[in-house]
Amino acid sequence: MNPAAQSFVQESRDILEDLEGILLELEADPANPKRIDAVFRALHTLKGSGAMFGFATLSAFTHHFENAYDRIRDGQAMVTPELIQLSLASRDHLERMLDAGPDTDGAPASDPATEELVARIEALETGAAAPTGTAPETERFVITFQPDAAALKNGMRPDLIIEELAELGEATVLTQAEDVPGLRDLDPTVCHLSWQVDLKTAAGREAIDDVFIFASDWTLRIEQPGAAADGAPTESAGDLHDSQASDAATPAQAAPQDSRVAQKTDSVRVQSHRLDELMDQLGELVIAQARLNRIADDLGDTGLDSTAEEIERLVTGLRDTTLSIRMLPIELVFGKFRRVVRDLSTELGKTVTLETRGGETEVDKNVIDSLTEPMVHIIRNSIDHGIETPEGRRAAGKPEQSRVIMRARQSGGEVLISVTDDGRGLDAEAIRTRGIERGLIMADQDISEDQLFGLIFEPGFSTAQSLSSVSGRGVGMDAVRRVLDDLRGSVEVKSQKGSGTEVTLRLPLTLAIIDGLLVKVGDNPFVLPLSNVEECVELPPDENTRKSGRSLLRIRDQLVPFLSLDALFGFDRVESPVRRVVITSVEGRRTGLVVDEVIGQYQTVIKPLSLYHRGIEGLAGSTILGDGSVALILDAAAVVRRAQGAQKAAA
Repeated sequence: MNPAAQSFVQESRDILEDLEGILLELEADPANPKRIDAVFRALHTLKGSGAMFGFATLSAFTHHFENAYDRIRDGQAMVTPELIQLSLASRDHLERMLDAGPDTDGAPASDPATEELVARIEALETGAAAPTGTAPETERFVITFQPDAAALKNGMRPDLIIEELAELGEATVLTQAEDVPGLRDLDPTVCHLSWQVDLKTAAGREAIDDVFIFASDWTLRIEQPGAAADGAPTESAGDLHDSQASDAATPAQAAPQDSRVAQKTDSVRVQSHRLDELMDQLGELVIAQARLNRIADDLGDTGLDSTAEEIERLVTGLRDTTLSIRMLPIELVFGKFRRVVRDLSTELGKTVTLETRGGETEVDKNVIDSLTEPMVHIIRNSIDHGIETPEGRRAAGKPEQSRVIMRARQSGGEVLISVTDDGRGLDAEAIRTRGIERGLIMADQDISEDQLFGLIFEPGFSTAQSLSSVSGRGVGMDAVRRVLDDLRGSVEVKSQKGSGTEVTLRLPLTLAIIDGLLVKVGDNPFVLPLSNVEECVELPPDENTRKSGRSLLRIRDQLVPFLSLDALFGFDRVESPVRRVVITSVEGRRTGLVVDEVIGQYQTVIKPLSLYHRGIEGLAGSTILGDGSVALILDAAAVVRRAQGAQKAAA
């Protein structure tokens, strides 16, 4: 597939992803003209560009799809639930067509799935209601465009561009051939022509922009003769039959006129593996910079110290910029589940609405890429097991329409993503019974509710009495835990019988580089994420005499619980006259971690732990220090939870 076609496929996938969201919004507000126009423009763009890049089958199918929405725009039909359902199915079919690639022989092919959808679209058009509406207003545009010299080599088809413009209304086309060289010097692969199109259309400026969406390297000018700009009339392009009028459309003049060319230079599409390679190289640079700092400290050379500080400043800036490139809003994940919730609720005969909050929260791209699978399992279980049928909700005194709420927020170095439903809640007794049957717990074992709910993540665990097409085999929630373990995350479940369930995923903000606080416990170096650290204080002498356990420390009239890391990890106590307490903040709760020495701030490149050590609670990874030694990175939240669990067990 040539680069131009590859670009078309990627851009088309983005269009289809947006189209799904627009269709779901249109289902909730079927008379919204802006959303109807947005659907039509997306389809029109796919149709015209598909033919241009060799996807004739896709283009022919989209033509039928587009016609249905063209009739709605003209007031000849209305948006119905049947149309939305068919539109979503057609949108999925277009995605499969993109996966299949361009047509091999250049001619539209067909298959039973395409023919079935076309027949359904035509049948729906025939039987659709046809209310009359007001005819849209016709506008006149003068479009001047000249392809780049290499446009033909890249697969561009100016003739198809002109055909697509003509489909928008009444078009008069003038071809400019003044720059065509003599036959002896003519290169048939180079485009020497330019065109000027006088177009009268009711489709609007955005429809014209969409025609040129994949033609970013062309010189383009779109004008409206006689239209006002800031209250003043614009200059007319003149008589189209006068070649001098179009000669004025030079690249220098066209640049300010055409917003699409400017928009295309605002962003660059980069393959994700290149970002990963960049992050790997940056990680090595951070380690080398730490080594340079250590050498500068050992030598005590003022000039070297100054250079090391300057390099550290530059590396820090480069790190922040690179990390920001990898950060994406969590809304990219949330948007995928509107369709999942809609399809599941329809399949199960339930009425479920999805609410999303905190979609602007940003997370590392690699975390985003891994979230889809666990979130799908959580939502499927929530809708199938958690939410009652409409009859069951009425009997329980609840509204028939249930809610699933997805929230995201940042807490220190973690991102918390929760899925909450207002269903029946978890049945603790059923879970306990099933756990005893499976041998996961003893019949007389006294465990907390959190531990009991944690059983649902065991492989093969399910309390469902029968299988459904959605769930019941016990193979979903264990996949959630497996993915979270790979991401160094964790999951928590809270539920109240009869009221609903909340599943919260705790994920690291980034998987690459963090600012850390380097500390020592005995001779063992550890790194704490700086985002969790509030301050460091000295441990009072009377508290320092304690051999183990957890106590309270008064800091500015506030009692803060603290614990010793050496006792928590089973290290031998090193006698030290002065010990330090690192005050951390986790979920709004302050906890002190007692260490022997606080060394200082440290840029930490996170390296994964080995397979033998990944299961140790409280460890988030490892890093290489400037002297080449290895330090373990602590997960402050997990350390506190581990200490609390140890206390409960001891009690």
